[in-house]
Amino acid sequence: MTIDVKTAGSSGKRARSKAANRRAILDAGRRVFARIGFEATTVRDIIRETDLAAGTFYNYFKSKEEVFEAIAEDSTQHFRDLLKDVRATARTAHDYMHDAYYAYFSFIASENRQALSEGAPHMALIGVRVDTPEMSAVAAEIRSDLERILAADTSSSIDIEYLTAAAIGVAREMGEIMLLRRPVDVEGATDFAARMLMAGVKELAAK
Repeated sequence: MTIDVKTAGSSGKRARSKAANRRAILDAGRRVFARIGFEATTVRDIIRETDLAAGTFYNYFKSKEEVFEAIAEDSTQHFRDLLKDVRATARTAHDYMHDAYYAYFSFIASENRQALSEGAPHMALIGVRVDTPEMSAVAAEIRSDLERILAADTSSSIDIEYLTAAAIGVAREMGEIMLLRRPVDVEGATDFAARMLMAGVKELAAK
């Protein structure tokens, strides 16, 4: 079998160019959403933030909503990878709570770093919405993690569905407040959230 090196090289170059164009649009979308908000943003605003032509934009996305959804999917997958690392190393419920909160708060601080450095409003937790299939998958993974690790800690009688909802709710609400504070205190938010959740777990396990 003969491989056409020239054709293969051309195909690889096109793939890299397409990936670069898509990334440029998503990065531009992040900046514009952060600067002026989702509602005020237009497709033209996003295009102007890139070096791409309008026709190129529409080769990848039909609307600003699709750009937002793509950013959300990418961001959630990134956090999912971080959570996988937490799962691999946490041995106790406290370790899991602490490390998962630290991963989450660090993640959203990083996601919003450029916007915050430029004095823009943060991006309203872009990428961690609860109404996406990706976030539903993350919630299911967290629930499974909590079931496993609490069973090992002899706390298996706790309502895992409620606990999962509480853990995610605390992360979302505290993350919103954390991003509004200066300086953004990842460690402080992590310590507060982990200690509060673990105090609740211990109280429920004692009943």
